[in-house]
Amino acid sequence: MKKYLAVALAVVSFGGLSFGVDEALIKKYDKMFSQMTQETLAKSPCRVTPKQVVEMIKKGEDVVLLDIRTEAEQSIVGLTYKNSLHIPMDKLFKPENLKKIPRDKKVIVICRSGARAIAATFALRSAGFDNVYALKGGIAALADYVTPKTTLGIK
Repeated sequence: MKKYLAVALAVVSFGGLSFGVDEALIKKYDKMFSQMTQETLAKSPCRVTPKQVVEMIKKGEDVVLLDIRTEAEQSIVGLTYKNSLHIPMDKLFKPENLKKIPRDKKVIVICRSGARAIAATFALRSAGFDNVYALKGGIAALADYVTPKTTLGIK
């Protein structure tokens, strides 16, 4: 019994050391998330729709599409837009890849469905990339939007 008590005390005594908190990161997240009130979330400040992306491109806006899908996903269906950048999510925060992301242009982060894109967008914004947005619904929604309904037999 004394042996188990000693182990328990050791875990309690040293447990706090192994579960340290990054105060600076918490302050960044607090600053970012405290701005996300019900009103701002309703406007989706960090997301754009496929329609908005297509309109930006048609208007000639200097937009970069950042595809964070895996190499396997990219090899099946890739982006051909001239201002596309492919950096898989697992390599996104390597210093050499962060240097490739422009800070002077609107960057639209794209994945398959939008879930990874929103996570990457929040992380990039917390790291100082203020002009980054996630594509709502991902490449699947973009493909649905740009596919003419008449080719699907819908009028």
